[in-house]
Amino acid sequence: MGVIKKHRFTVEEYHEMGEAGIFSEDDRVELIDGEVVGMAPIGSRHMQSVARLTRLLSRWTFDSQEDDPALFVSVQNPLVLFEGEEPQPDLVLLLRSVGRSGAFSYEEALLVVEVPDASLRYERETKLPLYAASGIPEAWIVDLVEDRVEIHSDPGAAGYGAISRARRGERMVSPTVPNLAFDVAEVLSPGE
Repeated sequence: MGVIKKHRFTVEEYHEMGEAGIFSEDDRVELIDGEVVGMAPIGSRHMQSVARLTRLLSRWTFDSQEDDPALFVSVQNPLVLFEGEEPQPDLVLLLRSVGRSGAFSYEEALLVVEVPDASLRYERETKLPLYAASGIPEAWIVDLVEDRVEIHSDPGAAGYGAISRARRGERMVSPTVPNLAFDVAEVLSPGE
């Protein structure tokens, strides 16, 4: 019996599959370790928290444009990390060069945010290490089960070296993005 070998797709092959119509616009998939991975359905608390964060980060970005007009918020769009890695984080705060177009890249990411509903373990054990290995300075996990936000920083090949947690009633402060801070209650959707 021969050895069974998996084919790992490159980001380019993944894009070609999308262009060929293998995936529809409604398919929730991402490329992780060269494999096409289905994403969890979007729940109502997830949707509300992503909407709240989009409003907060967009407002903060707009208010800070005097200092840095290249800040940009990407919502549920692919982020190219390495060959074979193109996850779709819920939000990314990017520093884009003026006039730059094309795919969003880890090199531009200042902060990545995941809001897992039923996929907390997957986000922590699979996606967070990819963000850290690519050098993204900061990652947030909005933990809807524990009603808190985890703030990961100090990226490296072994993951993020620093983590802090903030609960409803507390203030979360970015350790890497100057002046970025929110009350956790502003981020979390109301409980059900």
